[in-house]
Amino acid sequence: MTRSLDRLIRPKSIAVFGGKEARRVIEQCDKMGFAGDIWPVHPREDEILGRRCYRSVADLPAAPDASFVGVNRQLTIDIIAALSARGAGGAVCYASGFREAASELDDGNDMQEALVAAAGDMPIVGPNCYGFINMLDGALLWPDQHGMQRVEKGVAVLTQSSNIACNVSMQTRGLPLAYLMTAGNQAQTGLSDIACAVLEDPRVTAVGLHIEGFDSVAALERLATRARELGKPVVTLKVGKSEAAQLATVSHTASLAGNDRVSSALLARLGIGRVDTLPALLETLKLLHVAGPLESNEISSMSCSGGEASLMADAGVRYRVNYRALRDEQRKPLKEALGEMVTIANPLDYHTFVWGNREKQTTAFGAMMKGGYALNLIVLDFPRQDRCDAADWVTTCDAVIDAAKATGARAGIVASLSENMPEQTALSLMAAGVIPFFGIDEALAAVETAAGIGAAWARPAPPKLLNGGASDGGNAITLSEHEAKTELSASGLQIPPGKTASTPQQAASAAENLGFPVVLKGLGVAHKTEAGAVKLNLTSRAEVLSAAEGMASVASGFLVEKMVAKPVAELIIGATRDPVAGPVLTIGAGGILVELLDDSAILTLPTTPELIREAIDSLKIRKLLDGYRGGPKGDFTALADAVAAAASYVVSNASKLEELDINPLMVLPEGHGAIAADALIRRRN
Repeated sequence: MTRSLDRLIRPKSIAVFGGKEARRVIEQCDKMGFAGDIWPVHPREDEILGRRCYRSVADLPAAPDASFVGVNRQLTIDIIAALSARGAGGAVCYASGFREAASELDDGNDMQEALVAAAGDMPIVGPNCYGFINMLDGALLWPDQHGMQRVEKGVAVLTQSSNIACNVSMQTRGLPLAYLMTAGNQAQTGLSDIACAVLEDPRVTAVGLHIEGFDSVAALERLATRARELGKPVVTLKVGKSEAAQLATVSHTASLAGNDRVSSALLARLGIGRVDTLPALLETLKLLHVAGPLESNEISSMSCSGGEASLMADAGVRYRVNYRALRDEQRKPLKEALGEMVTIANPLDYHTFVWGNREKQTTAFGAMMKGGYALNLIVLDFPRQDRCDAADWVTTCDAVIDAAKATGARAGIVASLSENMPEQTALSLMAAGVIPFFGIDEALAAVETAAGIGAAWARPAPPKLLNGGASDGGNAITLSEHEAKTELSASGLQIPPGKTASTPQQAASAAENLGFPVVLKGLGVAHKTEAGAVKLNLTSRAEVLSAAEGMASVASGFLVEKMVAKPVAELIIGATRDPVAGPVLTIGAGGILVELLDDSAILTLPTTPELIREAIDSLKIRKLLDGYRGGPKGDFTALADAVAAAASYVVSNASKLEELDINPLMVLPEGHGAIAADALIRRRN
């Protein structure tokens, strides 16, 4: 059930319950100029901060749009029930001692369930949270200090952690914060639902989420869809690990598809950006606030120092950014503006010949900005304001602003050390449409993330995700290799011609019928190579008979298959059931290279041909498929078809499948196919 949060987060009236925390809420609203009604509720006080106190919910003049409930957990439940019955717009539950504190000696789980039941259809945020700050309207259901100021438009930052929210509120990076919201235990209302609500505010430009665990994949999918419709990007700082489930380890796939990697694949599919640090989250939000998603990852960099140019170039190796070479039409005006001693390149060290000259700097910056880059960066660390004169640095900022306006290009100024960008400078740059970046790595992380969102939005929206992470139950069974291959063949996967046999003699006869050379495998053995239950390139009846007799003690039967020709590359295709995202597909370097190369990509399901191609292209082993060092090219089309066939099988069997492992998938030379040389399927019966 989706509850409207409009009254709660954009209130015209606020009720506060409790002692000192409730008093602080009133103080913060007054300080920030909240224009609506504030109604204190207290059983003994007659007046708080010049406002009449009411004795109960029933005594209030009307049903409040928003309520801050800052009392103990039992009384919180009673007040929430009364507010819901009165038709209130929603409430923040400040108290702790609910599910986050549950143990064998405590009834926190029961208390949280009682709280949700008391709320009914009324939205609640928390429990165990500070609430939220709305700096667009000056509405603060927030019982503490903060460092924010009123804004006319800006970004929203949402987190489960009240302390992280406090820290974000104190930022001095020039980021306009419209909303700062906490979700606590997410007992009823999760971060994704809150994010959907703030996205609807036309004054919000982008949303940042600090996520400890996904509250609901369906809600996250709704958020991604709405963000795309509104053109308002979402970026996450996903920390920790998703809810752990005990995955089987009978295949390689389980070890490749870790929960955190699935989270990244899920977010990428939805067009939601992901960063690794809190500073990167704030810097990315600045970029998204000013420029929105970038159309590419092509950027330029200029600095008046070769050392800074080297720092930018080296940092670019760590991120998916492209310092595209300058176009011919840029070189002449740059050379004319900067002089013959300057080497024209990207990143560019423009030296100090034009330092302090606004007109010449504008000309040089403008020539670079005419290169069609998604973003143009100028490295500029300000001197200490208390000891130095920053006049020439201000001139450089003015030149960047002038060049950006003249060319219509996007520009950012990067301080290599975050402390070397004064807050007032950052604010003035933002007002002029130039992004002030605090730190080189943070700037490039922001570019990578914004370009990733742009690329995702440029594609058609992906199909709706498969539902949930739980299977339908039943006992888990492992199919024999022959049974697994037979099922996969029916879904369109190529398999080698083969026959099963019960005895060594039958295996030898089957080999003669198939034609040599053949491979012999023992059935009923999980790890065949380690157990000596696989023999390759057998060329006679005698060899097959001898090999079968040698593995008879560990095998329940035999599989004889036509030997596959030498491949261009060996890959793995697998599927596991993630506890949050449900069945996901993994592709990567296969055979003996699985653990050695750690080269894999994850596809959430259902997928598309385009996403399959992108996943294959992201692999290191992709170079082999292109004909590495004069070798033959691999059958890329057949490989993509094999991945699609495996994905189709997983989707069709999603409610039962626990694990799929095709390893190796032998990719033959171009035009000769891709053949599953081994396969494992584990599912519920």
